[in-house]
Amino acid sequence: MAKTLIAYFSRADENYFGGAMRYVKVGNTEIVVNGMKELIDTDTFKIEMKNPYSPVYMTCIEEAKKDLRAKVRPELVSLPESIDEYDTVVLAYPNYWGTMPMAVFTFLEAFDFTGKTILPLCTNEGSGMGGSERDIKKACPGADVKKGLSITGSQAANAKASVRKWLSANGLL
Repeated sequence: MAKTLIAYFSRADENYFGGAMRYVKVGNTEIVVNGMKELIDTDTFKIEMKNPYSPVYMTCIEEAKKDLRAKVRPELVSLPESIDEYDTVVLAYPNYWGTMPMAVFTFLEAFDFTGKTILPLCTNEGSGMGGSERDIKKACPGADVKKGLSITGSQAANAKASVRKWLSANGLL
């Protein structure tokens, strides 16, 4: 039987919502993932940095830009022992400077995704998927990277219908 893993990076604290800053206890990506867990039978893994970025949004984005430019691979709190049992990985993350957060690269580069299907899901406030789908293909040679789903972060709590349609189109519903 095919098994699915949702691996996700999500940021709470001060976030940007359509032109304004707002403090949140649960990040937008995690909100979408929680809704997805109600739709499909899946395991989940939260990608967390050992030394997280600042809770202050403007400081966070500068730290993220610096790491992107330096191609840093931040140390993670933990990694799954293996992903061998999974056929499909839903990879969910916010758009950081036109791609995934560097911590997601750390996660991807820790495993061999050959023969696995990766479904990218990116939360953002208008920047879409950026180059993240291309970057996943580059980081995961041998994986079947499907067309991603872009979710406006400020609409994360209302994204269930879009997520349901996307999961269904990809054979998970």
